[in-house]
Amino acid sequence: MATKVARRAVIVAGARTPFVRAFSEFTRMDSIDLADSAVRGLLERTGLPKQDVQAIVWGGVILPSGAPNIAREIALDLELDAGCEGYTVTRACASGLQAVVSAAAAIERGEYDIMVAGGSDSTSNAEIKLPQKLVHAAAPLALGKPKAKDYLTAATQLAPFFDLMPRRPQIAERTTGEVMGESAEKMARIHGISRGAQDHFAATSHHRAAAAIASGRFDREVVPVHTPDGTAVSRDGLVRPDTSLAKLSELAPVFAESGTVTAGNSSPLTDGASAVLLMSEEKARVLGYEPLAAFRSWSFVSVDPRDQVLIGPAVSMPRALDRAGMSLADIDFVDIHEAFAAQTLSVVSALASHEWSKTRLDRDAAVGEIDPAKLNVHGGSVSLGHPFGATGARMVTTMANELALTGKSTALLGICAAGGIGASAVLERV
Repeated sequence: MATKVARRAVIVAGARTPFVRAFSEFTRMDSIDLADSAVRGLLERTGLPKQDVQAIVWGGVILPSGAPNIAREIALDLELDAGCEGYTVTRACASGLQAVVSAAAAIERGEYDIMVAGGSDSTSNAEIKLPQKLVHAAAPLALGKPKAKDYLTAATQLAPFFDLMPRRPQIAERTTGEVMGESAEKMARIHGISRGAQDHFAATSHHRAAAAIASGRFDREVVPVHTPDGTAVSRDGLVRPDTSLAKLSELAPVFAESGTVTAGNSSPLTDGASAVLLMSEEKARVLGYEPLAAFRSWSFVSVDPRDQVLIGPAVSMPRALDRAGMSLADIDFVDIHEAFAAQTLSVVSALASHEWSKTRLDRDAAVGEIDPAKLNVHGGSVSLGHPFGATGARMVTTMANELALTGKSTALLGICAAGGIGASAVLERV
């Protein structure tokens, strides 16, 4: 991606639902319902007429099988212009960022002037997969006009019957079978990230998120949601302002008997959605909108998942900086997705390592040390939660607002994702 373009896409605004624990307030709202709420709130906040949205790009991981193109469903549900185009992208936990940069690229290519991008996921509504053995046996019965003997044939195909129960879904690598928490444990060992460091990082995440809520910092991005039972949800539900190192240290490891990764220093299963309004800079000025930020660069990479599946940002972040013509020292804010405290701290450690730079980045010197005061200044996924497809768009929104509010110049984003994916972007204040 070129660092300078003749036609620039700008971020005008962002809006998201509160992020809440799975199987709580949003249980009866699927990914499409949550997406509708975020986009509706975005349009209401900005006063943009519905018919002006030309296209939607949406990210998701747990896609509803009956309507997987969530982007188009949003346009139909909200009664946007009938010609509003929509497509859905999935790149694991980087899906939300992929959606937003895809929209920015389309605007800069001249395809559209006004787009909405974002992502959503409802862990509460993840579909339970039936064993393929059962699907293959039952399909002829469901799709045809079965006779009595067909049922007998299907039953014969199912024998033996011990493996017919639906299986519990796991967040694990398909190629290696490694559960994400196990990956975080491995990274903690490789990079020497202690349990104390992880718990301290988690406590800081909660305290910073709580401070952002209390100060009204998130009021610019969070829109209230009315659930099917009439409940109004207006605040993030996972942030614990009273958490402490003492409380976190009492939690038992989850993924290894003598491990360091706990429920307290990991991101929880979460429901939520986040949306971003993008325009060409010229169109934004004509319509009277004050742009917040623009992308100076972005980078998506992959690493071998048999190595460290969540270390990707330690490769993508330097590449995004290179494409922006910048160094880490030039960056005002760094926002790294907190799948696990161990994973985030491992990425920070790798960026500060001369050995990592030599062996993995082919550089003579380390990328640099990140000032803790600049890192995840309003918390992150450990405290706020992580609706898989929404996190990238949330990070873009929070950092675009932060640049506009503080008058600072740049922010660097980093996201790890399943499959060994690393996703990063450099935002600059407009």
